[in-house]
Parts: sequence; structure tokens; C-alpha cells
Amino acid sequence: MISFVPEPGARPPRPPRSETREAVELRALKEHHPELGDAVDMHLELNELQRRIQGRVPLPAMDLRADVISRHNAEARPLLRFEEIPLELSDLRLMVRQTVDVLRRFGALDEADYQRVQSIGRDMTLVTVVSQWYRSGAERHVVALGVTPQASEVDAVVDQVLTLAMRPFLTRCAEAVQQRPDLGVWTHSHCALCGGEPDFSVITPTAERHLICSRCGLRWKFEPLTCPYCRNSDRSLITSFATPDGQYRVYACDACHRYLKAYDGRRATRPVMPIVDSVATLPLDAAAIQRGYSS
Repeated sequence: MISFVPEPGARPPRPPRSETREAVELRALKEHHPELGDAVDMHLELNELQRRIQGRVPLPAMDLRADVISRHNAEARPLLRFEEIPLELSDLRLMVRQTVDVLRRFGALDEADYQRVQSIGRDMTLVTVVSQWYRSGAERHVVALGVTPQASEVDAVVDQVLTLAMRPFLTRCAEAVQQRPDLGVWTHSHCALCGGEPDFSVITPTAERHLICSRCGLRWKFEPLTCPYCRNSDRSLITSFATPDGQYRVYACDACHRYLKAYDGRRATRPVMPIVDSVATLPLDAAAIQRGYSS
């Protein structure tokens, strides 16, 4: 038998990194629904990339006193300023480059958009572009003093890439806020931390609805049958339909024609996992779009 004896002073081999619960659930989803295989594989790669970066992002330095949160709620102003995000430029460049690589490989970006966003990732103005992207979401909801913010809009492709590339940094920031009881005073349909719109939700075992931010993953309580996009609360203008097992639901608004998916935690065996549940509900997206709604 041949055995390997490491040289004196050599580092021992690293043990294999354990899979996250999300990765385990995604692989199980692919096994039971092979038609979702490409989407699962893409999100497995994105999840691993984000996990590697997030592990070295420090918590932000933010003022989270109760009176500060209350004032921001009164102004509909998100708590996190761009300057407070713990960004490391080399990690940001890596996230942009590798995110577009993954999206291109799985056909989510065409060649022209791939080359365009890759050039942004290499450009010295990357932080400026990211700052404009962040502020376009964080400032559009501000109502304080009746001032209309002048944030620059970012095109859809750049928005898609930066939403994924910034996730490790913003998710880390959300960890600093999520467990604070003061978050319960937030009454708005946009995110208390970064101003992002919700792109998923969860119905808790006590039948509350919590919205989940599309940018940082923060969760906050919101009215169960009010549209988070136009604030329509007329129940006759809210359409709801579900998967056969009732695990997932869609709430669609007949006033603004947008929809939001939900994970029903009242009958669940695990907590909501947005990265898993967004893939598992792709058939619901198709059904909603066929009915004339948009996300």
C-alpha cells in the first residue's frame, strides 16, 4: 500500500467545505424536478460565489438606535447609506466578473451585454456605477420634506448583475438589522435597510406576511392582502392562486397588474429559503405572466 507522507512544515489538505442547507435543498429540487435543472445549477454556482465573499465581509457601522429607526420610518428613508456598506473593491470586482460569467454560461446574458458589463467590472468607475445603482433603489421612496430624489436610473441588465454581485455585502448588512425589535415599526412596502422592492414573501405560522427584499434579503412585516407595489387594499382586486400542495401562493394585483410569490410557512417543514423557493416557483411565474401580470 502506498501512503502519502506530507513534507515537514507542509500544510495539511483542507477538508471539503460542507454544503449549505440551500445547496442541499437545491440539489433535492433538481432531483425531483429535472426540468428545473439548468436554473438550479446556475443558482448553485451563484450561491457558492456569494457565500465565499460574504464570509469575509465585516458588519457595517450603523446608527440603529430606536429613535433613528423611527425617524427613518416617518421619512420612508432606508437606514443604510451607500458609504456605510463594507465594500472591498477587489471583492466587488470579483463578484461582478464571476457573476456575469455564470449568467453568460447559462444563457441569461447575451454576448453584447456580457462584454458590456465585464467592461464595467474592469473600469475605474465601477464604484460610481454601483453607487448610482444603490441610490436609485434607496432614494426613490423618500418622502421627507416633499423632496423628489434625483437618483440616476440603471438599465435592466446592469440592475440584474449588480443585484446578484452586491448580495454578499448587503446581506451582511441585513444581518445587523434583522433581529432588532425596532424593525417592527417599519410600515412601508420597500426595504427598511436598502430601499429595495420585495421579490418574495413568506406567510408565517401565525398567518402574518413578511416581505423579503430583492437586494439584501431583509424581512419585514406587511399587511397580508395589500399590494406592496401600489398599496391597493381592495380585496376584490387581489387575485390569489396556489400550487396543488398549497406550499406556494401568488398574490396578484388587478390594479397595477403586478404579482408577488409567497412561501406558506403554516404548512412547511423548513424555513423559507428565497434562493431555493424562487427557483421552485418558476412555474408560478409562468402562470402569472400568462394571466397578464408582471413581477
